[in-house]
Amino acid sequence: MISQNSQAPIIDRNGLQNLSVISQQLTVNRQSSTVNHFRMLNLSMDSIVPIVLLCGLAFYVACNLGANDVANSMGTSVGSKALTLKQAIIVAGILEFTGAVLFGERVSKTLATGVVNPEVFLSIPRVFVIGMVSVLISAGLWLQIATRYGLPVSSSHAVVGAIAGFSSIAAGLNAVDWRTIGVISLTWLITPLISGLIAALFYTLIKRWILDQPDPHRQIREWIPWLSSFLIGIFGVIVFPILSVPLQKTLTQWGWTLPVHDIPLGIGGIAAVSLTWISWRQLEQQQNSSISNSTPEKFPGIEKQMAQFQVISACFVAFAHGSNDVGNTIAPLAAILTVIKTGSVPLADIEIPTWLLLLGGSGIVTGLAIWGKNVIMTVGENIISLVPSEGFCAELATATTVLLASRLGLPVSTSHALVGGVVGIGLVQGGKSVRLDTVRSIALAWVITVPSAALLSAILFKILNWI
Repeated sequence: MISQNSQAPIIDRNGLQNLSVISQQLTVNRQSSTVNHFRMLNLSMDSIVPIVLLCGLAFYVACNLGANDVANSMGTSVGSKALTLKQAIIVAGILEFTGAVLFGERVSKTLATGVVNPEVFLSIPRVFVIGMVSVLISAGLWLQIATRYGLPVSSSHAVVGAIAGFSSIAAGLNAVDWRTIGVISLTWLITPLISGLIAALFYTLIKRWILDQPDPHRQIREWIPWLSSFLIGIFGVIVFPILSVPLQKTLTQWGWTLPVHDIPLGIGGIAAVSLTWISWRQLEQQQNSSISNSTPEKFPGIEKQMAQFQVISACFVAFAHGSNDVGNTIAPLAAILTVIKTGSVPLADIEIPTWLLLLGGSGIVTGLAIWGKNVIMTVGENIISLVPSEGFCAELATATTVLLASRLGLPVSTSHALVGGVVGIGLVQGGKSVRLDTVRSIALAWVITVPSAALLSAILFKILNWI
């Protein structure tokens, strides 16, 4: 286990000069980044050590992000027994890494410059670099503390709070975009409420029109096309546009120019029809199996079918999470390398080289495998006891909430949305099944994430700047 007391990498003026020499050999395009990475091995040990320490620090943050945020995709699947813990870790690891490496570059490029006004650091780039090192250390520490106690928190909020903390000390309160902080604070309240309401609506419909019917097997058969279309539609809007980009480029090179939305719509239509057909066949097999079983289930084949829908939704969430949240780990490091390369603070988007995406994706998978169990068990079992139909509704509500928020331009946390969805289902069941002690602990962790990360970052910045 990585120690919380491990020494932070310290970069003094001489270290920055050495790093400037290294950075001249780095490029940000995908074609040459790997080659340049190996060129670094020919440099002196004194020059390469600061870069290695920074990469190790970013890897540490990625480990903690993977350990905590994995509950966003797999917590309810494990809690409902749709997947075992080992299966969840393997599936999430593959999809999180794939999403991070293939599509992580397109998101979070502005993370390091969206919370603070970077113009205030134009004349003091060294201070900006030290601040970003403080951000990495404080965000990693806070995520590790939360993971240790099994509390699902937002990695984005931790990074935002850390950036605000060092900026307030380094350049004054006016350097921070407090409007952004205010909007993020508002989402603490709005996100779980909206997700809870949507999850309660979904579960009420499934319970009313399928589970509580005299012939639930006949009902689920009629509802499978609608559930398949809704599942593919909600997650497809989030994932398919990402997947269709390379296909669109390939078709364009072949001389086939299609409207932007045609490929995602085509993929979604084929996926919905295929999922419906496969689900019908599996449902029939499960029904025949339950008939021959001397102790048939209460809902023969229904919860097994819901479990399959839930696993598919979990895969979508894991892939989308990897492509989006890897930026929380590598954006501060990318900002540091940009300063080293150009000698100035970035004022706009930061380019993300491929080797950084590989670093972040590897760290997420490593943290998930080592420490992921704690938060998975909190979300999946310690709020309410879940069955697949309930877990499916919670994940569908989470995806719907994130989708609506993205269309409105609101920064939301999938951790907040998922917990809100699980609680919403518990309230539909009467509220007695909700473990309030767990919910209170999670809510407290949400409230103190930004100020705690900010305080840690401010203290670390003062120490590193003094050294």
